[in-house]
Amino acid sequence: MPNKLVIVESPSKAKTIKKYLGNDYDVIASQGHIIDLPSSKFGVDIENNFKPEYKTMKGKAKIVKEIKEKAKDKDKIFLATDPDREGEAIAWHLKNVLNIQENDKCRIAFNEITKTAVKSAVEHPRKVDNHLVDAQQARRVLDRIVGYKLSPLLWKKIKKGLSAGRVQSVALKIIIDRERQIREFKPEEYWLLTAKLQKQSDIVFAKFYGDTKKKIQLTNKEQVDNIIQTIDKKEYKVIDVKKSERKKNPPPPFTTSSLQQEASRKLGFSVKKTMMVAQKLYEAGHITYMRTDSTRLSDDAREMAKKYIVSHFGESYYLNRFFKTKETAQDAHEAIRPSRLDISVTEFDGDERKLYGLILNRFLASQMSVAVYDTTKIVIQVENYIFHVNGSVIKFDGFMKLYIEGRDDTKVSEEDEEGILPDLKIGDILEQKELKPEQKFTEPPSRYTEASLVKAMEEKAIGRPSTYAPTISTILDRFYIEKDKKFLVPTNLGEVVNNMLEEYFKDIVDVTFTADMENKLDMVAENKENYVQMMQEFYTPFITNLNEVENKIERVKLPEEVSDIVCELCGKNMVVKQGRFGKFLACPGYPECKNTKPIVEECNVPCPKCGGKVLIRKTKAKRNFYVCENNTNKEDSKCDYISWNKPGKDGEATKTTRKKAVTKKKTTTKTKAKSTAKKVTKKIPKK
Repeated sequence: MPNKLVIVESPSKAKTIKKYLGNDYDVIASQGHIIDLPSSKFGVDIENNFKPEYKTMKGKAKIVKEIKEKAKDKDKIFLATDPDREGEAIAWHLKNVLNIQENDKCRIAFNEITKTAVKSAVEHPRKVDNHLVDAQQARRVLDRIVGYKLSPLLWKKIKKGLSAGRVQSVALKIIIDRERQIREFKPEEYWLLTAKLQKQSDIVFAKFYGDTKKKIQLTNKEQVDNIIQTIDKKEYKVIDVKKSERKKNPPPPFTTSSLQQEASRKLGFSVKKTMMVAQKLYEAGHITYMRTDSTRLSDDAREMAKKYIVSHFGESYYLNRFFKTKETAQDAHEAIRPSRLDISVTEFDGDERKLYGLILNRFLASQMSVAVYDTTKIVIQVENYIFHVNGSVIKFDGFMKLYIEGRDDTKVSEEDEEGILPDLKIGDILEQKELKPEQKFTEPPSRYTEASLVKAMEEKAIGRPSTYAPTISTILDRFYIEKDKKFLVPTNLGEVVNNMLEEYFKDIVDVTFTADMENKLDMVAENKENYVQMMQEFYTPFITNLNEVENKIERVKLPEEVSDIVCELCGKNMVVKQGRFGKFLACPGYPECKNTKPIVEECNVPCPKCGGKVLIRKTKAKRNFYVCENNTNKEDSKCDYISWNKPGKDGEATKTTRKKAVTKKKTTTKTKAKSTAKKVTKKIPKK
């Protein structure tokens, strides 16, 4: 009979840990938080030092009962929730529910779910860290104050169902500030001038640099024409050849932020999806904890990497490398890395295999040798003007044998240009074959993607690793922003909300103020800042300003997006509205006219069955599926085409490895029709 109990957060984690600890231990999952602030009221006693009024969460009473039942006859209870502030707070709630003594060493934590790490944690328990708990409580109470006090003002002055948040509102402002830069951007003309030059059978393409005194920026056609007139068909002479060796270092192992960015660039994962897949890998014991801001690796991890690299690539590819962690990092955990290297990526399925492979290769690359390039820069003079030719060739691939980091900027700098150049020497004369002028215009900054927004939030110290994904999800779910392909674009609603917050609640959307609050939360965790004093410093000016603003501002009318679709009932142009499941068309004559229509998006290929238009529809989870316009979901449908997969250009459904196209089957009896409909709706929701 087990006499010890370990409480973790997730059932899959419980299974893995039970396997390591054996028959003396029971392992049960709390399934996340069991206690929280009430959902139906404010739940913070402002007058009593901001004391939270905690309640058992809805739907968690049964789990709490099971945990109490399991715990009552145990000699020892271990609280093994996640190794971060939120996990510490969950452990604290469990301690209180089970009446565990304040000084009881019941808390265990591990950065990786391996047999060695789990057993070591059980052998070295500690007390619950109340300073970490206070920091998490402070964050929760701060967010509750902003959400419960400011959100009703937005409902009253703009629209019901809106929300404001300490981190989400700043993230929204970052996106809108970028949109303003794009709108205000004025393109400037510039020119490139390339000379195609030849020496015997060798061809080089030289780029205009300037004159013999300085670099010259080409800004107009007249300037370029004058240069061409001066140098056309003249003698091009090599005046300098510079050869050097350039080294490129590998990127550090993943932090939460860099994993989210790279998974977006290389795998096309959303930030939310990356964290969900990483959570599964962690709970199964395959990777270390996935919420971290540190690039630190343990000695065991370094030794593990060394053995693998030397055995697979050779001694010349290994380098014991250390990375400097940012000053703002908490550095509570290691970087994200594989827990062990004796498993193959082929043991995983789909998304888990892709993400694990990315983590594995990045970890190994971080401990590999530098890549070495031979670079050549050729300087060519014609009359009084200078042209440059650059090239580089990989001499030793080093870490690049395994991993090359993705980048948001697709432009290639001169030093990154690759290519073998002919063996030109000083004094060589080249023949001009062509002069190619190109007119260009400067481009505005790109809109944020999820990856680049995470990068910006990290650089500005907005939020922490655990908050990036939920923050982006929240502003998408509130329809403050929407995705245009991979880019984040503010909606009219998002801009109206942001404008009000900018005008009347500057601190809430101020990057510096929000970053400073994060620093104060860190100081609370380190027992360098008083929780109550910090809350009071925020609350007093905030609530005073809120009361003043509520009486001062008028209700804001949201601008409507008018479509070219005419309402067939009253003849007015329908407008675009936003509902729970996305945009739809509604008649502006409401309530006299209540006509509504879905916004129909068409696929650019014909139905593979009847040649009709294929419509793109969405499930409630916002997943696309494809249906023929002639499929009315009735027995008399002219076509029964419906599929998860986008039809190919040849009219056939695109093949996928995991899911097959789903089509309805025509039936002759009502019984068969009902049976078929049930099977189909399990896979594809009703329209």
